[in-house]
Amino acid sequence: MMRALWSASSGMLAQQLNVDVISNNLANVNTTGYKKSRLEFKDLLYETITRPDVYQQGQGTPVGLQVGHGVRPSATMRDFTGGSLQQTGNPLDLAIEGEGFFIVERPDGSRAFTRDGSFKISLDGTDSNLVTSDGYYVLSADEDYITIPEGYTDINISADGLLTARDEMGEIQELGRIGLVKFTNPAGLLAVGNNLFEQTDASGEYILRQDAMDPGFGTIIQGYLEMSNVQVVEEMVNLIVAQRAYEINTKAIQTSDEMLQQANNLRR
Repeated sequence: MMRALWSASSGMLAQQLNVDVISNNLANVNTTGYKKSRLEFKDLLYETITRPDVYQQGQGTPVGLQVGHGVRPSATMRDFTGGSLQQTGNPLDLAIEGEGFFIVERPDGSRAFTRDGSFKISLDGTDSNLVTSDGYYVLSADEDYITIPEGYTDINISADGLLTARDEMGEIQELGRIGLVKFTNPAGLLAVGNNLFEQTDASGEYILRQDAMDPGFGTIIQGYLEMSNVQVVEEMVNLIVAQRAYEINTKAIQTSDEMLQQANNLRR
């Protein structure tokens, strides 16, 4: 009887964490470049009462007897499918159509990666640098800062990331190519907040696009932002399922408690 109590309680804890993950998805439904997560489960160890086995001449137990000990969360799988594109008209808003990530440099010099292309201009003396909303430098294909000299206007960014602008003489000048990277296993990336990811041993080293024609990195769309890939209806259905699973586990605990109470009240 106590086994049922512990198994059901593990289910309640797992579904509570499932609701936490779903709630985080719903909270970020309007977050630029957000990728939804899905909680995965594993069953716990089994108590083997009778092993399935067959002895000589077909005698034995072809079907064993095992009782499980509940469930535990095993992983939060992040879904990197593309979100919908929203037109903004801002020339510094960029969306990636494909699997790539932008590279940014944090204040400590480390690299981070993002799908949030809502970039800004940060003044540095007479020149300007392309940065994120938090002031992190956006890096080029050469892993260098992207600098826009003073007086340059009509910023244009092509599908392959080439940034051009018009100088004071009216000539079009190339200012660099925005860097894009990809990963062998993007699901292994570590989310660190602020729409940023860090590479891990599970994700592998980032692969920098060396040539504009390299496949698998995606294309850049200027004047658009990639919105969250969270589907509200889908998450609401998942929330209802998680709530019902939680309720069922509480019912199992109540039933086990009632059975124990009846056993305690037995009279000879």
